[in-house]
Amino acid sequence: MKTFKELGIDENILKGLEALGFETPTAVQEQVIPLMIEKQVDLVSLAQTGTGKTAAFGIPLIQWTNPSKRHTQSLVLCPTRELCIQVAKDLESFSKFVPKINILAVYGGARIDQQINSLQKGVQIIIATPGRLKDLLNRKAVNLSKINYVVFDEADEMLQMGFQDELTAILAHTPKEKNTLLFSATMPQEVARISQKYMSNPIELTIGTKNAGAENVRHEFYLVHPKNRYLALKRIVDNSPDIYSIVFCRTRKETNDIAHKLIQDGYNADALHGDLSQAQRDQVMGRFRCRNIQILVATDVAARGLDVNDLTHVVNYNLPDETSGYTHRSGRTGRAGRKGISIAIIASNEQYRLRLIENKIQKKFIQCRIPTGEEICRKQLINQIDTVMDVKVNHDQIAPLYEEIAEKLAHLDREALIKQFVSLEFNRFLEYYKNATDLNISSTQKDGRGRTERAPGELQKDLLHPKNKFTTFSINVGRRQGIMPQGVIGKINAIQDVGRIKIGKIEILRNSATIEADSRYTAQILAAFQRSEINGKTISIEITKSKGPSKAYAGKRKGNFHRRERKPQAA
Repeated sequence: MKTFKELGIDENILKGLEALGFETPTAVQEQVIPLMIEKQVDLVSLAQTGTGKTAAFGIPLIQWTNPSKRHTQSLVLCPTRELCIQVAKDLESFSKFVPKINILAVYGGARIDQQINSLQKGVQIIIATPGRLKDLLNRKAVNLSKINYVVFDEADEMLQMGFQDELTAILAHTPKEKNTLLFSATMPQEVARISQKYMSNPIELTIGTKNAGAENVRHEFYLVHPKNRYLALKRIVDNSPDIYSIVFCRTRKETNDIAHKLIQDGYNADALHGDLSQAQRDQVMGRFRCRNIQILVATDVAARGLDVNDLTHVVNYNLPDETSGYTHRSGRTGRAGRKGISIAIIASNEQYRLRLIENKIQKKFIQCRIPTGEEICRKQLINQIDTVMDVKVNHDQIAPLYEEIAEKLAHLDREALIKQFVSLEFNRFLEYYKNATDLNISSTQKDGRGRTERAPGELQKDLLHPKNKFTTFSINVGRRQGIMPQGVIGKINAIQDVGRIKIGKIEILRNSATIEADSRYTAQILAAFQRSEINGKTISIEITKSKGPSKAYAGKRKGNFHRRERKPQAA
């Protein structure tokens, strides 16, 4: 393994890395840094979250910057303001001993007049979110005509969030003679199209296996009734006393609800979502980083850019709408050489989605039993004893009080003293779990209304039955918003207390989609979609003219949906 010095990095940058405690480069840094320093090339780098991508592109950008010139020389585009801020802080740290380099984070939610003032003073490296940068370009407050490098950080996330138009507008203001660098955890078709459209013979570097999950992460799932999802979450948390985790939810409302329940139940938890102001988000993230918050309940968008390297667990309270979203979630743990666990809490009708994710990340999920109350109590007790044993006793401070303490405890024998000590923190677990029921289910178990929960393969057989009556629904999101058939199916299957809903043809267009589903559940489907969100866009849904069961569904295509393929359209 090489050292940072052997990668050709300048001495002043090495001082900054040494001050940060950087010792040896990661795999992505070892490959990318010398390549960018030695050659001016277009580059596609595929590597998981937490593998050191920021330093991989940030160090060469700093080294290529000419401090004597005030104009903007490099641009880094990030999908979220959190990531934008974090990348800017990292580059500032790397360049701490490099004089006269100005780096600016440009993002929504901050005062634009202050950002304009900073740009007018001269900024060599801009880290920006697409929306705010496009706004500044429209105001003619930023000049990108002399930049040498454009970096797409987490390109797959930017496209999934619907920034295609903004990226096209921004790149139109950049010179043709520049180098484009694309960093991504996954390589969906949209990212491949960006590399084809905006890059010239790019070099592709894949760290690990393309689209695969992080090597240090164990993937587990727990099978529960949807109504028991929160109870299962509590047991998983209680069975891991030292858990330091992000719990991912689909919507802002669900995020708030779960965080509120956890707080009410005595957990150190809080919520992170898009409805919070920047000051509120900074406060929550600051408390989480210093571990004043043990469990952060977050939406996907809000958690992007949250740079925490020592998470023990990631919990998918609900699976993400897109399989690539799972890659980003699970990549939040198992970082910096540590081990991590990614957990999915699912209902039996979601098992097929795990197979899709397994194919994507090329890792197997391990089914785990939800622990019983007795198992949790035993785990908590042992943890409590271990905590006490690890306490360092300050004999000098205790000495003046020892006689008084000993006198108060003199009437207790050894056994009684142990029981008193154990009961101090342990009684609440004993009380809560004394009559705890088994939450585990099997795929053929009866549900709460006497119906049999069937294995995933049985759904397709039902859909081919000619007696099914379907209603066709239309929604106002499509490929441009990152919607996929799997996400639509998952959202319908997540509707509580109705069992498995039969689904017909799903057709995904550029900005809309149509769905055929069992007419008996029209009201529930309308309620499930109406006013919910996909990738930040509010959904509206309406009933269109019913076509009956789709014949296209009974064809020879694999899976349980039909998707109409269309040629990519220019943004």
